[in-house]
Amino acid sequence: MERDYGVWKFSGKEKAKLILSYLGLCGLVSWLFYHSFWAVLPFLAGLPVFLKKSREKRIKERREELLTEFLTGIRAIASALDAGYSMENALGEALKETEKVYGMDGVFTEELREMERKRNLNQSMETLWADLGKRSGLEDIENFGEIFQVARRSGGNLKEIIQSTADNITRKTETRREIEISLAAKKMEQKVMSAVPFFILAYVDLGSPEFLEGLYHNKLGIFIMTACLGLYLAAFFWGRRIVEIEV
Repeated sequence: MERDYGVWKFSGKEKAKLILSYLGLCGLVSWLFYHSFWAVLPFLAGLPVFLKKSREKRIKERREELLTEFLTGIRAIASALDAGYSMENALGEALKETEKVYGMDGVFTEELREMERKRNLNQSMETLWADLGKRSGLEDIENFGEIFQVARRSGGNLKEIIQSTADNITRKTETRREIEISLAAKKMEQKVMSAVPFFILAYVDLGSPEFLEGLYHNKLGIFIMTACLGLYLAAFFWGRRIVEIEV
């Protein structure tokens, strides 16, 4: 079965957990900022956005998983070609290697298994790699599929092309990891600072509730707390955007 890596469908259990998490967060915000769980109702409008962002996160994670396994797979193919295997047989060797490293349920392992099945039905390797590139939504895999088509038809050196692709992906992956490592502390700081306002509100509310009484259950207080919440959300998303760098 072909996968579209630009689509993610939540299971019923996964979706229920996300909804409960969102409702729990909204309940916390509603109580701290408004002292009323009825304030959760307006926040329900943000549930589709939350689910959309969660879906995008899952898609990104699966694509990263595919790219990591793809790199292992094409390195195994390059080694098999270097040992004198044909491209068709090298595919089988790569399948064995990815099964050892990532198990039978690995993302790219399943793709290689499907390629083997379709190859036995006389579908061309060029078509199979090009199809994977289009479905993956990843520039590196898509470029590999296009280059593979041209090289196969023109009689290019597949081993060199595959090795060059693996080296390019490795360099990009290492650069991305270096950036992620250098930003790890900043991301942690951003998470901690995002939680600080909630701890302050909770501390004051529990320790000296009289200081906040004037901000609850009246129009002016609701306006002030809504403005504060709006500023907090703006700062939160701005901070998230600053520490998220795409390579």
